[in-house]
Amino acid sequence: MSQDNPKLFISYSWSSPEHSQWLLELATELREAGVDVILDKWDLREGHDAFAFMEKMVTDPEIRKVAIICDRIYVEKADGRSGGVGTETQIISPEIYEREDQNKFVAIVAERDENGNAYLPTYYKSRIYIDLSDSDLYGTNFEQLLRWVYDKPLYVKPKIGQKPSFLSETDPIHLGTSVKYKRALDAIRNNKEYAKGTIDEYFQTFVENLEEFRIPSVEGEFDDKVIENIDKFLPYRSEAIEIFLAIAQYRNTPEVWQQLHKFFENLIPYMDRPEGVSSWRNSDFDNFKFIIHELFLYAISSLLKYECLDAVAHLIRHHYYVENNSYYGRDAMVPFTIFRQGITSLQDRNKRLELRKLSLRADLLEQRSKTSGITFRQVMQSDFILFIRDCFDAMNNKAGQHWWPETLVYILDHSGTFEIFARAQSTEYFDRVKCIFDIEDKKDFIPLFEAFKKNELRIPSWDYTSFDLGILLGFERLATRL
Repeated sequence: MSQDNPKLFISYSWSSPEHSQWLLELATELREAGVDVILDKWDLREGHDAFAFMEKMVTDPEIRKVAIICDRIYVEKADGRSGGVGTETQIISPEIYEREDQNKFVAIVAERDENGNAYLPTYYKSRIYIDLSDSDLYGTNFEQLLRWVYDKPLYVKPKIGQKPSFLSETDPIHLGTSVKYKRALDAIRNNKEYAKGTIDEYFQTFVENLEEFRIPSVEGEFDDKVIENIDKFLPYRSEAIEIFLAIAQYRNTPEVWQQLHKFFENLIPYMDRPEGVSSWRNSDFDNFKFIIHELFLYAISSLLKYECLDAVAHLIRHHYYVENNSYYGRDAMVPFTIFRQGITSLQDRNKRLELRKLSLRADLLEQRSKTSGITFRQVMQSDFILFIRDCFDAMNNKAGQHWWPETLVYILDHSGTFEIFARAQSTEYFDRVKCIFDIEDKKDFIPLFEAFKKNELRIPSWDYTSFDLGILLGFERLATRL
């Protein structure tokens, strides 16, 4: 027997022929799964000392696991200290109470009483057990038993990371939104009549005080300051995501779509030079470009999470007013793609530190997603949808592509059709989704494929990483069933 085969001793009671057969089948299944099961029926022979056998099974360090099979008869004998079960109980219970290692013993519930309560010995009442009494759940819980035997739990505690740097800052930046954020969140969740006003107050304070995050002229490497700045912004990004999610879940109305639209419209000036500034570099606003791009991705992701598809369509269909912009000029209406702009300082950082990242921006978005409450695949889905919508707009308006879905550099880790398109296999669901792209039929995607074939549109690639448009869209199965 290999060292990889853990030894397991089974403690049980002779209750009935049916129970004995069930036990033998369990022990056989465990043996077939590589567990070196020790059972008195197999291992205790004539002339052996039964008490010594039991004691050795419980106390021998080579016996890594002891399974206590609990039914009514076993519990009665254990609590009454009668028979062989009573003897084993006298050996087992001190071991359970006194051992620092709590992982050697587990109760396997084989029977429940007339009220549905598990039969468990008194000494085991407060401990976690494995339930094999329900045949419908046997497969799942047998896997749980195997994981316990092999010390391979389903849920493994992640490696502990570093304390976020913004918690150690001696000069933290305060956005001043905390009180208004809490008030707005409560009003949204509880459908207060003044909810609209609280949302406006939160968004207005957010926009006005974002100026606090402007990076002044500093000595040293500017890209270091950009990284430090967006790290400090993380708590306020988390606040905003909670507001987005609450809006999507509790207040999906055209009125709030307009509030979200106005919020992002008011953020646009931060991505360009301020009024009165005559000398600047495009990279001077890189922190704002990252922050606002990330916020827009999470707003879309929050709305998609709760299937607020009309709200998504509103944010990407309606253009945004800019009073004065160095690229678009004065009094211009600009598409949603303004929220995704190149970040020179991150590209410079990648070269300066020789990080050799395909996209440092994507890496930052991926790392920061872990504390967002929204999975990175959901963020990637939003990025892909915005890319497709931009492609439609570019094709229809004979304009260039502007939305570059950098998160899809991780597509090899998240392959397969995105959820929204998998659901759109249903014609009813597809009819709800099509508003995002302003199309009427599945066939409207075909000119898009043709434009990519003719190189009129470009699919992103990073070294050898790219994606298949048809697979991510699940195109062949779109609108194919009721």
